[in-house]
Amino acid sequence: MKSFTTWDELEIAYQEWGDEETCLPPVVLHHGFVANADANWVATGVVAALTAAGRKVIAPDARGHGRSEKPHDPARYGEDRMARDLACLLDVIGVPQIDLVGYSMGAIVSLIFASTDPTRVRRLAIGGVGSGVIECGGVDRRAVPNDAIIEALAAQDASSLEVVPAAAAFRRLADALGSDREALVAQASSVYRGEIALDRISSPTLVLAGDTDPLAIRPQVLADAIPDATLQILAGNHIEALGDPRFTQSIVDFLA
Repeated sequence: MKSFTTWDELEIAYQEWGDEETCLPPVVLHHGFVANADANWVATGVVAALTAAGRKVIAPDARGHGRSEKPHDPARYGEDRMARDLACLLDVIGVPQIDLVGYSMGAIVSLIFASTDPTRVRRLAIGGVGSGVIECGGVDRRAVPNDAIIEALAAQDASSLEVVPAAAAFRRLADALGSDREALVAQASSVYRGEIALDRISSPTLVLAGDTDPLAIRPQVLADAIPDATLQILAGNHIEALGDPRFTQSIVDFLA
């Protein structure tokens, strides 16, 4: 486990795997909300598949998540701040360009980064998002309102929760991972709400979406808004899609 200090003085943890000698740029993986690098990328087999394909892989734990620093001030959060953290990471590891993969919250971070500094991303793969990127200006807050997520995370007794089932699922994951729920509430209170300049993304892009994922509805709308994007539909909801074998294989093949 390594770490670096961000532009606003937070400590961000990251892990590295794979071959330093590969001629291809490293693959950077950015996880989703509540999860961490291990939960989204190691447990699902993505890291193993990429390293077996000869790739160097780097995965940070976002601020407020995993082993990274967890302030409780909402002003320290938001996917736009996490995108700036990615820029710091690239400076620390000293690479001019990466292949970038993001899921859910991490997809928004990746889209912001790729649209802000397009020359630093060779190929981009994003999952768990759809038309909400355009229609909501970030993660889709229609099926799972942020207020419901905050209520689920803030509740002292999770057994008494009467919220949207998907919001309760975030709470169960937070408890399973031993997360700092106050830090997660701070991020949920500060999600990015703005336009992302998708037309500035110059890298070939893969959009991955589960066919029953309420957070990734109408993903073709998103794919159509990115100049060089293709869409892969997977089986399952927001969590189940990660377990579809095509999820990992599509990423490995696309980044090859």
